[in-house]
Amino acid sequence: MSKAAKIAYRPFGLISGIAGGLVAGAIFKQVWRRISDEDDAPDALQSEYPWRQLLLAAALQGAVYAVVKAAVDRGGAKAFERWTGEWPGN
Repeated sequence: MSKAAKIAYRPFGLISGIAGGLVAGAIFKQVWRRISDEDDAPDALQSEYPWRQLLLAAALQGAVYAVVKAAVDRGGAKAFERWTGEWPGN
């Protein structure tokens, strides 16, 4: 990838990353509401939640964020390639 394309991709990647984080947070919140009786997932410092529930929430949140990040990164790279003719990862 040319230096100009790398520079052009940076703001594009940053914006898509921020949007992906917001989408992942919304997806996780909806999933958590459906599998638990709580609106919000437990925080590590909230002692009223058992370890099992805390670790389940953390694992689920990590999985959701990883899947959304992969989808957003690949989708953004494909869109960038369509617009510029260059793949941003090369």
